[in-house]
Amino acid sequence: MKIFKFVLVLLVMVANLVFVPPSWADAPKTPRYASNPDYIEVSEALNTLKAAKDSPDTAQNYTPEELRKKIAQLEFQKYTLETGKPWGQCRNETGKTLAVYGPKRKKAAESSYENALYFLADGQTTEHKWDCDGIYLPSDVNATDLRSADQPSQQLTGGLAVKIVDGTQVVARANPDTAAVEFNVPTAKIFQPGDANWFVPDVTQAYIDSQLPNAPTEEND
Repeated sequence: MKIFKFVLVLLVMVANLVFVPPSWADAPKTPRYASNPDYIEVSEALNTLKAAKDSPDTAQNYTPEELRKKIAQLEFQKYTLETGKPWGQCRNETGKTLAVYGPKRKKAAESSYENALYFLADGQTTEHKWDCDGIYLPSDVNATDLRSADQPSQQLTGGLAVKIVDGTQVVARANPDTAAVEFNVPTAKIFQPGDANWFVPDVTQAYIDSQLPNAPTEEND
């Protein structure tokens, strides 16, 4: 009788293993982008603006068209983060050396900043899979900020950092008439010194031009 019970219990256990899928098989996988700080920030901003559509007190800060454009822009950024590469890429077509932000160097691992400044020569593109976080704008250089849907031509004065969204390639060009730096996509965020844990110096373009290019590039692969 004991043997019969033992065999019966054993058969039940085997049947469970064969016919019942393990509980962890149904556990949904967390998308890699879900923990990305940029994705979290964009999602929160998008939710806030969508809620503003139904809140008269908040919506009055925007015209309906401004609100629509801001929401569309954030939805596109969110889509890019969900479907694009987990890194950004920068291309320099300014005619001068471009300072860009990228991963910290091993020798500077003790640095308190979350990234490092590199120098990208004119006509070059940062290396595939090398995460270009943004671009530094020298103190004597102006740029056109496309991040504001309601102010698409707002001029920025240098001495700041321009953050880009992962999954995008940002091309920086110099306007032939005004010499202002222009970008091919809306900027994700503008950092003044102290706004973020980025090194934002107060130097001119001449100082940037005096630096030897050291950013990893596709041209040097």
